[in-house]
Amino acid sequence: MGKAQAVRLGVSVANAALRVAFAPLCAACQVRLATPLEGCVCRQCWSAVEPPGAVEWPSGIITVAAAGGDYAGALRQIVHAFKYDGRRSLAAPLGELMRERGRHVLSGATCVVPVPLHPWRSLRRGFNQAEDLARTLGLPMTPILRRRRHTTAQAGLTATERRRNVQEAFGVRRFPFRRHRDLLGQAVVVLVDDVRTTGATLHACAAALEPLGVREVRILTAAVRAYRSPHRRGA
Repeated sequence: MGKAQAVRLGVSVANAALRVAFAPLCAACQVRLATPLEGCVCRQCWSAVEPPGAVEWPSGIITVAAAGGDYAGALRQIVHAFKYDGRRSLAAPLGELMRERGRHVLSGATCVVPVPLHPWRSLRRGFNQAEDLARTLGLPMTPILRRRRHTTAQAGLTATERRRNVQEAFGVRRFPFRRHRDLLGQAVVVLVDDVRTTGATLHACAAALEPLGVREVRILTAAVRAYRSPHRRGA
């Protein structure tokens, strides 16, 4: 038996043992995983992720936006498992999806900046999902933004309420990021978050970066969902 065959056999045996011993379920569809060693989401769910739709983006300092997929179906469940169930291992495959569908956003960029959580929310959750995603994108990460105040969760708010909720909610950290502030002059920055709907949060973050003299702000998220009505409520 060749080395490659032996490795494949070992992986197959390990997957079978895990299925019998732990019967792990897919974090998205709750079906028993056939190959647990490949991660906590099954192949069928990953293959069911829909490409992102064409969602308009206003002009301004934000020049381009992209996403890994449509925030519906399998991808919605995957993002929820990552964000709310603490399945942090999903950052790597979500990041791969973002790199694949956001090549033009990452190309020529200086750094990635994750959307910050309020310290209390970060403490409760145990991590910032935007930072986990940003670390997978292959560019220097500069977590220079901070939340000035605690805001209501955006889910469940109308578009107008979302904009009001995050207005002037973000600022720039001073210590220990003074060196980063200088480097961001004329930089091309990629703002990273898990989901984009109205874009209110990302616009507020871009507004906080603008006084630093950045040349361009781009957006890359794991998922995007069109927000068709200012009166619609939901995610």
